[in-house]
Amino acid sequence: MIEERSFKFALSIIKLVKELRNAKEFVFADQILRSATSIGANVAEAGAGQSKKDFIHKMAIASKEARETRYWLKLLNESKLVLVDFSDYLEEIDQIIKILTKIVKTSQRQFKT
Repeated sequence: MIEERSFKFALSIIKLVKELRNAKEFVFADQILRSATSIGANVAEAGAGQSKKDFIHKMAIASKEARETRYWLKLLNESKLVLVDFSDYLEEIDQIIKILTKIVKTSQRQFKT
C-alpha cells in the first residue's frame, strides 16, 4: 500500500516540477523532485531489506524524505511563487508521513521484543 501510494505521489510531484520549471523555479523543482521521489525509492528498498533493522532504517529515511518534501511544499505554498493549489499535495504528504511513522514505530516495537 505505502509503496504504491508513494509511487503515485512521486508521479504527481513530477507534474508539479514541470510547472515549477516553466516558472523558472529550478532550485525548488530540483529539491522537491529529489526528496519526493526518494520517499518511494526508500520504501521499495525497505521491502527488500536484508534484516528487520535494515527495513526500519530504510523506512525511517523515507519518513525523513517525506518530512523534507512537506517542508518544500509548505514553502512553495506560502511563497506564492507559482499559482498552484498545493492543498492536495499537502494533504497527501501528511497522510504518507502518518503511515510511515506508524510503520517505523510498530516495526521498532516488534524488533525490540
